[in-house]
Amino acid sequence: MFVDELEISVRAGKGGNGCVSFLRDKRILRGGPNGGDGGDGGDVVLLPTTHCNTLFHLTGRGQFEAPNGGQGMAKNCGGKDAEDLVIEVPVGTIVFDAERGNVLQDLDTPDRPWVLARGGHGGRGNSHFATPTHRTPRTAEPGKEGEERRVLLSLKLIADVGLVGLPNAGKSTLLATLTKARPKIAGYPFTTLEPMLGIAQGPGEATFVVADIPGLIAGASHGKGLGDKFLKHVDRTRLLLHLVDCGDLPLVPAEEAWRVLRHELAQHSAELAARPSLVVATKVEDEAARARAMALADAVGAPVQAISSATGAGLRELVLAVWSMLTALPPAAAR
Repeated sequence: MFVDELEISVRAGKGGNGCVSFLRDKRILRGGPNGGDGGDGGDVVLLPTTHCNTLFHLTGRGQFEAPNGGQGMAKNCGGKDAEDLVIEVPVGTIVFDAERGNVLQDLDTPDRPWVLARGGHGGRGNSHFATPTHRTPRTAEPGKEGEERRVLLSLKLIADVGLVGLPNAGKSTLLATLTKARPKIAGYPFTTLEPMLGIAQGPGEATFVVADIPGLIAGASHGKGLGDKFLKHVDRTRLLLHLVDCGDLPLVPAEEAWRVLRHELAQHSAELAARPSLVVATKVEDEAARARAMALADAVGAPVQAISSATGAGLRELVLAVWSMLTALPPAAAR
């Protein structure tokens, strides 16, 4: 199940209490204080990873608590520092303060941990409180409480290429053809109900990440259909492929489909509408489809890549065109 937003509460570990203890030895009548310090509580750490691409594994828990530090002991032995609680989240997760709504951190770099809540420091033992005039202190510090936070985790997938188009435009079929991803594919609209990622093979050893999102319809940017919820997942893509059905039985004529797609992207954000893009005519498997692809190119005013995922026609040329554009573009910026 794909989960891209989740509110959680976290509590870092409490520091261990300092110890009140005095030296006891048969050769020493009145030994001095030797209470050790408490250990520090564990931090709560978020670790962005490529091992998952959804927040589903965190659902159902609600509260995440790091362990407490160990208590101080006699003979100046300090308590053990607690281990950190590491929570793995997908790369691209944005952390918001649940109460104020401000962004705390954008976890857009794999394997770069970020401390969400710091554990409390351990309390000092009574050996720290001895003075020339007070040699037998019976006081030790309690451990400090760990930080508590309530945050909203919001995922924006990070990909090089985003596939956008109306329902049944062939996005999932193209993703499955170019990558090892296995999305649900059927001959009816809205078979894609959640975003999917795949890794496509470019020239030589080169690879690039492709994201497929549910189909857009007119009004999607204002909450109509399924695509509006997932438009944010193409915010971080470097290149968009506008897939337009040019087959025998398109849901919408090719030129109209392209205009609807452009309009919905512009309604979502002007920056997304201006993103480098490539128009791809799909299901081009006969002369009639090729004629529709040529008419689409005239309407777009730019070359259109004509492909057929079923026969493989045009796919190699599409990959080379995509890779050529990607190499000329800067790395993805946080958005």
